[in-house]
Amino acid sequence: MNTQESLLQKVEEALNTIRPYLEADAGNVSIVEITEDKILKIRLLGSCESCPMSIMTLKAGIEQAVLKAVPEIIGVEAINITAIDDPHAVLPQNMK
Repeated sequence: MNTQESLLQKVEEALNTIRPYLEADAGNVSIVEITEDKILKIRLLGSCESCPMSIMTLKAGIEQAVLKAVPEIIGVEAINITAIDDPHAVLPQNMK
């Protein structure tokens, strides 16, 4: 297994620790890429995609889990973050 594959595996394992919380709100996350400068780019899925709280989910949940478990990663970015004032943002059912 090469370094990139090993890094991807570690990131997947870190994401698996937070997935149950995302799935509880009908959301999830997928890896888009790990850049050469060790930035993890992700895509928020399901209700996380349109939730106005997605920035908090990213920073307080996903990013913290990844940075703690995979110190080689220096940052996490979502390619489809929803702005809190987006008129199309929708809270998950159990958060209403």
